[in-house]
Amino acid sequence: MQLYQKNELKIYNSLSGKKEVFKPINEGYVGMYVCGPTVYSNVHLGNVRTFMSFDMIYRYLKHLGYKVRYVRNITDAGHLENDADEGEDRIAKKARLEQLEPMEVVQRYTVDFHNILNKFNFLPPSIEPTATGHIIEQIEIIKDIINNGFAYEVNGSVYFDVLKFNESDHYGELSGRKIEDLIHNTRETAGQTDKKNPQDFALWKKAEPQHIMRWPSPWSDGFPGWHLECTAMSTKYLGEHFDIHGGGMDLKFPHHECEIAQNKAAKGTSPVNYWMHANMLTLNGKKMAKSTGNNILPNEIFSGDNNILSKAFSPTVARFFILQAHYRSILDFSNDALLASEKGFNRLMEAISFLDQLPTGDQSDLNVQEWIDSCYQAMNDDFNTPILIAQLFEAVRHINLIKEGKEQITAEDLKLFKERINAFTFDILGLQDIAETGDDQSDKLSGVVDLLINLRAEARANKDFATSDKIRDELAALGVQLKDGKDGTTFTVN
Repeated sequence: MQLYQKNELKIYNSLSGKKEVFKPINEGYVGMYVCGPTVYSNVHLGNVRTFMSFDMIYRYLKHLGYKVRYVRNITDAGHLENDADEGEDRIAKKARLEQLEPMEVVQRYTVDFHNILNKFNFLPPSIEPTATGHIIEQIEIIKDIINNGFAYEVNGSVYFDVLKFNESDHYGELSGRKIEDLIHNTRETAGQTDKKNPQDFALWKKAEPQHIMRWPSPWSDGFPGWHLECTAMSTKYLGEHFDIHGGGMDLKFPHHECEIAQNKAAKGTSPVNYWMHANMLTLNGKKMAKSTGNNILPNEIFSGDNNILSKAFSPTVARFFILQAHYRSILDFSNDALLASEKGFNRLMEAISFLDQLPTGDQSDLNVQEWIDSCYQAMNDDFNTPILIAQLFEAVRHINLIKEGKEQITAEDLKLFKERINAFTFDILGLQDIAETGDDQSDKLSGVVDLLINLRAEARANKDFATSDKIRDELAALGVQLKDGKDGTTFTVN
């Protein structure tokens, strides 16, 4: 018997606005699609949080014994600025600014995306399709939508007719929006484009003469609409009707709303049973934004080369921090929060490392099966990783009591206890033991540099500026830059 047959998993479905018992279309099999990155810049931490949420979900589904086909796409064309139907392609714009071929931009940032996710210990998806690799499929879907009367062509571009679709269905069912409100909010833009109505969205855009990325179609040389790409790739690999579609909260409208409408208009069926959305990440209580400088990239966390954190943090500590919040909760990223997570992570790893040395007795004061059940209850309740982590710290408490001789555990229970702690910590949460991966070298370096910073502070207090400057200069020669501030001295490694 597989674990999924003994565990009733509940998932919060954005479509119904409530938790529902998960029942896959085909027993034992799960099809899951997650909207991947548009590869025109380094992947930012907010994106990482979304992909980490679905990596954890993928891991848990596999742990339960499901055979999962996980599809996560790469958007390498068609995503215009401001998520709109007008303007410049994000990748083409980057290529123009950096004087590169668009596919050089795609390659550079796809490699960066994979490198960052590898550092965070992500499992690769089953399939990672690209938008440019599925132009034919997108053209065929557009033909179906036109033939069914829900799209129109004008001047070489094709638009989805939202009002026509809404006559027989409900455009806005996922986001809870009403077509009347959408009309009211967009009326002032009417007449500025070829669209019949401002609410309509592009399925195919005729390329302007300067537009580099273009493909032939029955309507014009052009490029597909951003929303259409995910409809084509998800249904090609998972079928017209599949189990789970995920992404960031910001994609619920219009991107995912448009996906539902396109699928219904082309195939007559709603594509997905369970829509899942991960919430946003803030930085020091404010929205992350490059324009304001309130932003940090993953590599800046790992190197410590930033003005936000007091030190470098390993990828697995950052992963632990992110998973301490529920995937549907807003999470605030800060130096204090990461420091606290690092302490907690080290406590957990220290306890796990001691499992092999625990003495065994004639009885168990800890009900191991009850503890295991509580861990599954947490994960079965819409993947509640904060509760699971709380249960892991309950295990740490018992490990320390057994270690101190204040509790006992039998050899049989200890074997089961160790097996499940490792499964929940490493297989499901995807954490890594720093001591085993070698990442503890950064912690050792931090300790040595902190010692030198303290010695330098003593020298300065004693007005021994020659020694103070020598420490600073020799560290700089080794690539360690000291930064003196009102809250003390921090360092970065170049």
